[in-house]
Amino acid sequence: MDTLNRFLFDNHPVRGEITRLEETYQAILATNNYPVAVQKLLGELLVITSLLTATLKFEGDIAVQLQGDGPLTLAVINGNDRQELRGVARVKGDIADNATLKEMVGSGYIVITITPKEGERYQGIVGLEKETLIGCIEHYFMQSEQLMTRLFVKTGVHQHKAIAAGILLQILPANENSEASLAHLATLTETITSDELFQLPIDEILYRLYNQEDVRLFETDEVHFKCSCSRERCAASLMTLPASEIDQILAEDGKINMHCDYCGADYLFDKIDIEELRKKNVPKAVN
Repeated sequence: MDTLNRFLFDNHPVRGEITRLEETYQAILATNNYPVAVQKLLGELLVITSLLTATLKFEGDIAVQLQGDGPLTLAVINGNDRQELRGVARVKGDIADNATLKEMVGSGYIVITITPKEGERYQGIVGLEKETLIGCIEHYFMQSEQLMTRLFVKTGVHQHKAIAAGILLQILPANENSEASLAHLATLTETITSDELFQLPIDEILYRLYNQEDVRLFETDEVHFKCSCSRERCAASLMTLPASEIDQILAEDGKINMHCDYCGADYLFDKIDIEELRKKNVPKAVN
């Protein structure tokens, strides 16, 4: 089971979150044969997005997206307040196993989009001013949210399967000595090893890191891979295309294949399907 836990320090104005993602990470990697460096980056992006969803105080969606002119043209993770996540990357060109963020993305940026079910959509753009994805997100929180934040993310293999996990520490607004508290707790958190983060129970991880502190651990939220694609959505998208374009594809291929890059699902539409869709989409006469 993939998990997310929130925790608080009674003696420090700092909040925390910890997430461990196995099945969700593996589901994302299973749809494409990504280069090693892209797999690692997607793991980091997945952990960061999971941690960010826990900061949402409303029902809604969040997307963390990397765009650039390098061989990695796109990497995006979509999530929501229910901890349902999915992701995909698009690669055009060779990427070395040890490629850096800038070597992969080139000249690019990060877009963080928050879409509440009620209220206005928010979008923040983050330049790749730091060498790592983690550094860029920490910089975003400091510059845009005025909240000092530290992220500790690890990706790797546990029991022969891909795994990604991480911890977020963030100061609570309007508190004195919060920076000193965050620095102290961050120093403790930096000692976490990949094996500890991947294998140990969450309460044991927190005890090992902060055994001299008073920590309150909240109940566990389950995290899931979930794709929002469906045959109905694909059909609706098809009906927005010019009829001549649809007819040309049918004449050449005999069918239309709508492929979802997120989950690998294929939705096939033949001539009969298109005719039925067109009947359903004929505007009703107004008397």
